[in-house]
Amino acid sequence: MANRKSAAAQAAAEGEPDLQNPQVEPDLPNEFMPDAAEALEAIVEPAMEMQETVRNALQKGVVETRAAFVKAKASADDAANAFELSFAAAKDGVVAFNAKALAAVRANAEANFDFVKASLEVKSVSDLVTLQSDFARKQTDAVVVQFKDLAELAKKTVVETIEPIKDQVTKSFKIAV
Repeated sequence: MANRKSAAAQAAAEGEPDLQNPQVEPDLPNEFMPDAAEALEAIVEPAMEMQETVRNALQKGVVETRAAFVKAKASADDAANAFELSFAAAKDGVVAFNAKALAAVRANAEANFDFVKASLEVKSVSDLVTLQSDFARKQTDAVVVQFKDLAELAKKTVVETIEPIKDQVTKSFKIAV
């Protein structure tokens, strides 16, 4: 082995190739081989710029997505509140309508009982006819007023029920546009 090393050392010293331990060396002049640092810089710089561009685009996307989520959540919360207000108005309106209708039924029933009592105390048929015509006129007027009151209450209930939803839809379209 000592001979081999010495032969290799001698060949290297003399500039002759070592046939026992050949090393490939390019025969290209240095001007065609770029410097390793320059080659690395030529690759790394565009890659870093691209990485920075992608990072900025992703960050912008995350920010825009978060903003869109916040808007959507706020809009959904507003819509839920509008529906709650609408349902509460509908419930209150139905309760008021039922109470008013029940009061009308009660008033009509009392008027009918009063008519029956009065008709039992009548002494003649002509008094009964007069009593009947007065009762019919009063009941017709009362029923007209009752229906008018119930219609106004129903209209008010519908408006109060629809108003929160209408306002929310209007607001949502203004935001969207």
